[in-house]
Amino acid sequence: MAKTVIISLGGSIIAPDEVDVSFLKGFRKIILDFVKDGNRAVIVCGGGRVCRRYYEYAAKIAKVKDTDYDWIGIMATRLNAELVRAIFSEQAYEKVIIDYSKKVNTDKKIIVCAGWLPGCSTDKDAVLFADSLNASAVINLSNVEYVYDKDPKKYKDAKPLENISWKDFRRVVGNKWKAGMNLPFDPVASEKAEKLGIKVIIMKGTELENFKGFLENKEFKGTVVE
Repeated sequence: MAKTVIISLGGSIIAPDEVDVSFLKGFRKIILDFVKDGNRAVIVCGGGRVCRRYYEYAAKIAKVKDTDYDWIGIMATRLNAELVRAIFSEQAYEKVIIDYSKKVNTDKKIIVCAGWLPGCSTDKDAVLFADSLNASAVINLSNVEYVYDKDPKKYKDAKPLENISWKDFRRVVGNKWKAGMNLPFDPVASEKAEKLGIKVIIMKGTELENFKGFLENKEFKGTVVE
């Protein structure tokens, strides 16, 4: 049976410093193989390192409003999304989606999206698209393998969690959004996903075999938030 996956693709793995060509080649092949069987992939691209660099530049020049930081980040997501859309060529819908209030009518099996409005990251946009397509889950591909019970960068005894409730997860990420946040899934998106009953699977995106296994309904490394 054909299925639709909603992927929140972190900018940190599209371009951790420079564009990761090797990763994108592997990711492209997996997605093309996935849609060959009639499946559909919606890919929502984040901003990553490039937007954080621009935040830093802006802060050195003037006092910048939070909303303007958000717009810088949104434009970074759109650049990344145009790159991702281009590598799928005719296989993808011809435009990057940047307005989630409009329904997309297309037979294309790959749809690439970017940031829409200030006040959240593209994680929330992925949740909105999942809701519009009645999809039950969002796959969040980032640079972390799992959600941990505490910060693994600070605590050597931090334990990876394979499952966590939205209630407990939201204690970890908090309730407020700030541009440049580096969290497994953003607070605004988390609140929305919990309200809509959408689960989120968090996994390390660069481990492509693990991601491929997930798409093939095999066991995978990652955290399920529901």
